[in-house]
Amino acid sequence: MSALEAMRDRRSWSKVTDLAPTGPELEAFVAAAGRVADHKSLKPWRLIEIRGADRDLLARALNKADGKKGYSSKPRRAPLIIAVVADLGSKKIPAWEQEAVASGVAHMLSLVLDEAGFGVFWRTDDNTRHRVLAKAHGLAKHEVLLGWLYVGGKPKMSRPVRRKTVDAAKHLSRMPGGKKKRKVDEARL
Repeated sequence: MSALEAMRDRRSWSKVTDLAPTGPELEAFVAAAGRVADHKSLKPWRLIEIRGADRDLLARALNKADGKKGYSSKPRRAPLIIAVVADLGSKKIPAWEQEAVASGVAHMLSLVLDEAGFGVFWRTDDNTRHRVLAKAHGLAKHEVLLGWLYVGGKPKMSRPVRRKTVDAAKHLSRMPGGKKKRKVDEARL
């Protein structure tokens, strides 16, 4: 599968099976995803692997952040959850740019996991940046939680999913005032 095919065919898998990548497989995927464009090569991100009973720690923290007791059922929806953390500790690069790098790593990771046969769902919550969740994930003061990748096997589907194609023309434009230049550029060809 080419990168173009992987991007074009990407979808969220809200239901997954109990199959998950092994630790060594996940490390290889993270090493590849970590090649995302990164201003000043800060690597302003980290990932937290949550499996098995550790999902209960997240389940309790989710409910506590919501002001509820007990455990949320959400973390039991996948055998592997990967928390995506942005490290905003650098003063050389704007915080938004550091968050963009961490988001890029998460998206690249979701693409490589998909290509390897795993379903991925990127989940956020109204309380994603709640102090209870920051504490549960062991975040430093300069770190923020961006969400979680829920990862598992892709279930067999009875019928193929038809995805709407993206109308690129609606989302792609020229720089204002650049239309005159475009005609000049096209005339040169």
